[in-house]
Amino acid sequence: MRHFSFKRIVLGAATGFAALLFCPHPASAVTATSTDHYPPREEVFQLTAQQTQGSFIDVDGSSGPSQGDEFVISGNLLRGSVTVGTYSQICTLTRTAPADEFDLQCAADLALPLGQLTVQGRFTVTGAGPGNIDLAITGGTGRYRTAHGTVHGDNVSDTETQLTVHLIR
Repeated sequence: MRHFSFKRIVLGAATGFAALLFCPHPASAVTATSTDHYPPREEVFQLTAQQTQGSFIDVDGSSGPSQGDEFVISGNLLRGSVTVGTYSQICTLTRTAPADEFDLQCAADLALPLGQLTVQGRFTVTGAGPGNIDLAITGGTGRYRTAHGTVHGDNVSDTETQLTVHLIR
């Protein structure tokens, strides 16, 4: 039973990271002029990451967290009830501690109509769930080729996370 709850907490936490995946704000659809790049412009917007698939890979067969366990997750990105993109992520358990506390190191990509975005970072999960999920936007392609910033995730359920995206380009 402990394995099930561990798996549920971790998949929920990883979904929270998945929450770090986002899509463009309606204002970002406007083409920037060369003067818009100095100083860099920050856009802040909300998205919902909705997990549609998730797998847990237990590297040693134990019933609890162990170093090297992985979570592979994918899903949809929504603005309101409209799907605006998809995401994929892989999270590796990098540190364990007493009372089922552990750290996840996650890398993700966001497939959006105007390009891809990459997000990466580490966060701690306890028996109560993930703590603060704050990850870095590490780059992108297409319209997001100069992207950086952060994404903050708040888990709403085991399969849904509210994201606040701070996109700088």
